[in-house]
Amino acid sequence: MKTPFRSMAAALLLLSLTAAPVLAQSKKELVNRIVLLQQPGVEAMARGLAEQPAVQLSMQARQLIQNVPAEKRDAVVKAIDADLKKYADEAVPLLRDRAVKLAPSVIGTELDSNFNEDELKQLINWFESPVIKRFQQLAPGMQRTLSEKLVNETRTQIEPKLSVLEAAMAKQLGVTPASAAGAPGSAPAAMPGNRGASDNPRK
Repeated sequence: MKTPFRSMAAALLLLSLTAAPVLAQSKKELVNRIVLLQQPGVEAMARGLAEQPAVQLSMQARQLIQNVPAEKRDAVVKAIDADLKKYADEAVPLLRDRAVKLAPSVIGTELDSNFNEDELKQLINWFESPVIKRFQQLAPGMQRTLSEKLVNETRTQIEPKLSVLEAAMAKQLGVTPASAAGAPGSAPAAMPGNRGASDNPRK
């Protein structure tokens, strides 16, 4: 008769030891844990932000490729693909790493201001509750703010790389880069986001 009781006691002890670190966590630690859980989404957002202008340039290039002599098209396409890969290899890690560093000050601040410790624990465990819905409502705003900060802090590093990519692609296609055409504000190699009140209206 002692064995079942001992097994039960051991199981309860193990459960208490497992739960203790979560219960003992401070609010700051809970917030940091949620920010860490959000990291894959933050990295995906940064990747999308880095790749978006390159995708636009690639689409333009595919339209212009018909102007290249047929016997040279394969070589031009390969050269453009290499330029795109070079840009992505440089830009994606840059924005991703910066986004991860900015996330605690943006997402963490919002979590700390809008949720108490009990609610943060519910978020961590992904319970189905009104708290989750409120977090989901706040998430787009946090991501938008993070995107704006990320663009502002990396613009001077990314736009020169986009200009190099655009010039290389234009050279392969035998055309003049749009940013060098002389039309003010016509540069397609500008990073998206934060381009002025008309492009980023505030309600």
